[in-house]
Amino acid sequence: MIQRALSALFFSVQTKSKKTLARPGVKNIVLVEGVRTPFLLSGTTYADLMPHDLARAALQGLLNRTGIPKDAVDYLIYGTVIQEVKTSNVAREAALGAGFSDKIPAHTVTMACISSNQAMTSAVGLIAAGQCDAVVAGGVEFMSDVPIRHSRKMRKTMLSLNKAKTVGQRLSLLGSIRLAHLSPELPAVAEFSTAETMGHSADRLAAAFGVSRLEQDEFALRSHTLAKKAQDNGLLEDVISFKVPGKS
Repeated sequence: MIQRALSALFFSVQTKSKKTLARPGVKNIVLVEGVRTPFLLSGTTYADLMPHDLARAALQGLLNRTGIPKDAVDYLIYGTVIQEVKTSNVAREAALGAGFSDKIPAHTVTMACISSNQAMTSAVGLIAAGQCDAVVAGGVEFMSDVPIRHSRKMRKTMLSLNKAKTVGQRLSLLGSIRLAHLSPELPAVAEFSTAETMGHSADRLAAAFGVSRLEQDEFALRSHTLAKKAQDNGLLEDVISFKVPGKS
């Protein structure tokens, strides 16, 4: 699985030119700059980090690239799919780590694979509504440190142990633990209500619109070919360098 973090700055501007995309009564909103950390496979160089570490690096890279004062940012929004329980509001943790004031609000959204897109849409909405003038939006996905939980029965027993008041109650609860209770619950990138994964959704979409496998492969080849061409031509300058602590 690929992991990375990205940040983008959106700004409300007043244009002097008559040519503008803004509608009457709606502020003109522009994407000022965007950066991202390098893509890496999970379990490799980023293995000892946490999600907010990558997100913090992306935020710091955005600040360095734009030179914008931290107090000029009104709001921060991040998207993520598999959340780390300890840092469930990863936008907040990343913002504090990057030196933003604790008085600047930040929240995290999740909407499967378009979570970061939703974060950016929310940022544009805040500016359009007149609540903010400058918003940082982005996303982070980190598969090297996904939360692995105890089974539901084991969690229930552990919570009961925490409330037990006598030694007898604790021993009784400990005696109720079975080997099956120790089986962990691994995270799955699947919808809870339908158990559908992204692959299932893609198959249904392709069938509905009559997209053949050949057309999908040709589109994928074109996409990767253009990405390689852009990289060779030095057009992917949004990637910032990131020094992993303890790594040479």
